[in-house]
Amino acid sequence: MKTGILGKKIAMTNIFLENGDSIGVTILQAGPCVILNKRERQKDKYDALQLGFIAVHKKNRINKPLDGYFKKQNVLPCLFIKEFKFDDTDKYEIGNEVKVDIFKEGEKVNVIGVSKGKGFAGSIKRHNFSREPKSHGQKDKYRSPGSIGAVDAAKVFKGKKLPGRMGNRTIKVKNIEIVRVDLDRNLILLKGAIPGPNNTLVAIEKVS
Repeated sequence: MKTGILGKKIAMTNIFLENGDSIGVTILQAGPCVILNKRERQKDKYDALQLGFIAVHKKNRINKPLDGYFKKQNVLPCLFIKEFKFDDTDKYEIGNEVKVDIFKEGEKVNVIGVSKGKGFAGSIKRHNFSREPKSHGQKDKYRSPGSIGAVDAAKVFKGKKLPGRMGNRTIKVKNIEIVRVDLDRNLILLKGAIPGPNNTLVAIEKVS
């Protein structure tokens, strides 16, 4: 079963390994996350923990239903909430913290984040189409998507790759290696890149 934590993308940088190789890594602040609720197999048919990330000190940032929920759980209001499946929920209590020590160097994790929004884009930029020739009567048509219909159906089929909004969607990157874990500062260094700009919220979960 999966175990996870909420975090925030800090930046990207390069580090040197023991053998002298330089690799690109993404720095994430992983937690600490407060436990807001527990799901138990006897009652809810599965084991999970509901985690909150980034405490909110101004009440105007959350609505009244959420404010009442946090008061009922006797925890500080949080800006982000997400549920993760955990192997053993008995050793956790509501109000406790889940920190980066649940991960180890060399483990594989999946990262879920929202990609950068790039606004409206044409088919060449959005779908990596090739342009048409710039000669023989094309004249300003060389970046068009070309024919989008069908001869017999006389319609555009659903799913056709066309210009539209690019980016700003949820992406899950699988099997990223943890290069380093900083327990003192709650930091994780992941090999390679992950979706989203700096300071974006991400969910980090172990590969089951």
